[in-house]
Formats: sequence, C-alpha cells, structure tokens
Amino acid sequence: MTFRTFQFLSSSHKQKPDTSRKKMFNSLASSSTRTSAAPLLCCFSKPSISFPRKFFLCPSKNLKPSSLFTSMSWLGKLGFGARSPSEPSVDPHSAAIAQGPDDDIPAPGQQFAQFGAGCFWGVELAFQRVPGVTKTEVGYSQGFLHNPTYNDICSGTTNHSEVVRVQYDPKECDYETLLEAFWARHDPTTLNRQGNDVGTQYRSGIYFYTPEQEKVARESLEEHQKKLNRKIVTEILPAKKFYRAEEYHQQYLAKGGRFGFQQSAEKGCNDPIRCYG
Repeated sequence: MTFRTFQFLSSSHKQKPDTSRKKMFNSLASSSTRTSAAPLLCCFSKPSISFPRKFFLCPSKNLKPSSLFTSMSWLGKLGFGARSPSEPSVDPHSAAIAQGPDDDIPAPGQQFAQFGAGCFWGVELAFQRVPGVTKTEVGYSQGFLHNPTYNDICSGTTNHSEVVRVQYDPKECDYETLLEAFWARHDPTTLNRQGNDVGTQYRSGIYFYTPEQEKVARESLEEHQKKLNRKIVTEILPAKKFYRAEEYHQQYLAKGGRFGFQQSAEKGCNDPIRCYG
C-alpha cells in the first residue's frame, strides 16, 4: 500500500461524516483480498509504534509478527481464557510421555511428594528446612511438552507447573507435616498467581504418589478451607513425569542466587525467606 492510498482513504472518510465506523469496518471486512484490509490497520493504529519481543511478559518463542494482533491474547499468556487456535498444537507423542507417571525411584526407605506453590525457589527452601526431608529438586510437571525448558514453560503454552519434588523419610517426617509447610508458604486462593508472579506455571497444586497421599491431601484442604474466607483453588492430581529444572535453579536461594546472599537451609530454621532474582 502506498502513502497515496492511505491519504485517499483518510480524506474520503472525512468527506462522508454520516458514514459510521461500523459500516466502514463491514465494507473492508467483506473484501476478498488482504491488501484491502491493510488501510484499516493504518487508519486506526499508530504506525510509529513498534512492539519488541521484550515488551511482552512471556513472549512465545514461535510468535510470528504477522499474528501479533490476531493471536496474541494477554489473558491467554497470563493463564486465563481459552487457548488460541494459532498457538502451537500439542504433539500426541510428546504429551503421552509428559503426562505419564513419575517413574523415578526414591532412595530406599524414602518417599516422594510433589508440590506447586508459585516460584519454586522459595518453596524449595521452605521444604529444605523441614526435618526429615532428605532431598529437594525443582522442576516442571503436569504439562504436555516432553523435556521442557524454563523458556518453554514461561511461554504459557505447555501447561507445566513449577514444582518442588521432595524426598522424605516417613519415619522422621509425615506427609501432614509437608502439607503444613505447603499451606504456610503461599496463598492457595489466587488462581495462577503468587504475588507478582502471574501465569499457569505458578498455580497451586498438590501432586500425590499414592492413594494415601491423596486422601490426606484432600482432608487437609478441607480443614484449611475452614480457616479462610476465600475459596481455595489448589488442584490435587496424580504426580506426573518430573522434569528437573536447569541446574542454576536448584537450591537457588540457599546458594545465594544472583547476588550471593545465601539463605539458611538448616533444619528448623525460621528465618524469613526472601525470594529474589
């Protein structure tokens, strides 16, 4: 489209003040060519504005400029609303693996538990401090993509949750104790959000390995709900394949994070947990 075409449309629109914008939209939409729709974008948008990738909170790695205004949904990227038809389709083979059970085996005499409660850095440190917990790992689970990366889960299209997998000795720490640490660490009434962290990867979830864990988790949720005046949105689902997160995420706060401010992981420590990037 040339500048002359743009000028013509603009002037003709001014010459007919009685023509409603709705009629103009309908007329342009009925055209069979893409070129006729282009002047509409020029007339009502700001041509001088560009949209760099960093402008978006969690940009998709596969986002194409041509689909920026038609498929980009802020609510979708933040974890709300329906999936856009233009988003990457789920590969059945990849999804079958990712949705399979966690087939890792805990150390002899130990058991696994899995929790999602927002950014996994602070959640992991909280569980590191629980007596009887022998190992913690942060990772991704409950999604549809095999071997996801941190960038993948931040795209908002894989349905993964940031989780902490806890290995514990049931002789020293019962499952109820882990659940108390879980409830105390986050707000279970906010959907897909913890504080300033927004997205489906930050949802609240308890992922059980045994029927006994499921029973205790549901009873614990019911008891905890009685203490709150807002509805708990925590999901309780079977534990699925666990993908260990990148090494720099592991024990992030205990190691000091980016600024080197180490926070204690000593058993029984009650120091406030400061979660920083």
